[in-house]
Amino acid sequence: MKRTGENVVRIEAEALRALADRIAGPMAGAFERALDLMDACRGRVVVTGMGKSGIIARKIAATLSSIGTPALFMHPVDAVHGDLGMVVRGDVVLALSASGETEEILRLLATIKRLQVPLISMTGDGICVADAGQNARAKLSTLAEAADVALDCSVAKEACSLGLAPTASTTTMLALGDALAVALSEKRGFKEEDFANLHPGGKLGKQLARVETLMHTGDAVPRVAPTTRMSEVIYEMSRKKLGMTTVVDDATLLGVISDGDLRRLLEKRGKDVLDLTAAECMTRDPKTIHPHEFAAAALAIMEEKKITSLVVVDGTRKLEGVVHLHDLWGTEMM
Repeated sequence: MKRTGENVVRIEAEALRALADRIAGPMAGAFERALDLMDACRGRVVVTGMGKSGIIARKIAATLSSIGTPALFMHPVDAVHGDLGMVVRGDVVLALSASGETEEILRLLATIKRLQVPLISMTGDGICVADAGQNARAKLSTLAEAADVALDCSVAKEACSLGLAPTASTTTMLALGDALAVALSEKRGFKEEDFANLHPGGKLGKQLARVETLMHTGDAVPRVAPTTRMSEVIYEMSRKKLGMTTVVDDATLLGVISDGDLRRLLEKRGKDVLDLTAAECMTRDPKTIHPHEFAAAALAIMEEKKITSLVVVDGTRKLEGVVHLHDLWGTEMM
């Protein structure tokens, strides 16, 4: 049984190596044309497939949507009973079929052609791409023949010992879908901040959260004037419960006073500290962060400087807020 498991993985790995060789070689042109069609799409990429291919199609649609390309899955049976109305001009259809002869998929072709929607196929019928100047190629399946771009997902054999269950073929389809999705995201310049905007509730999205979405703002921000006596400074720090206060002049940050600063002053000056002003006790030019920075960057600064609060300012050092270590706990970075 151990050998069977090993053989399944090796067969599927070999199928993926063969796919990579095709993308780098005879299928390179078709792969680029498929990318161009999807990049030019101003609607959605509608992915469809039946059975096991349909399950892979759902995943491809989800991956495309996840990294910047609007996409949806359309079940071919539901499509012929009304859901085909979700396909409109401006869309691109990506159809998956191992044989290229799946009846439920072929019944969609007339409408797709009538709407003049570009069609990309993924089939396993072993498309043979001839060298320049040659005309020889294998007979294509009906779906591949009808497609504007036909992509070859053929495999030498399935990993199933009976050679029947879709295994290597579906793995190859999935990998080709991922290859299209990732290449398209790079072609469109998809960035980390775009990913964060599309994943606000997931762990990765939280880790890519912006400081401005986590910081304390408005009245929740401790702030005193440079002339404020330390007795009032202590009151402001206790009231706002962030372990520090900002010192500002007309919203411009001049410095900060932390719990640590206060302890060191009391040890050095005793009760005389209460007669001092905020300007006399503050740390000038404290470490700050811009509100558009990632929360991960704020955490890195806090860890490096061994502080629990970080002041958020804009490009002119205008006070925008304060982000506290506790605010980062919910991002699952810690």
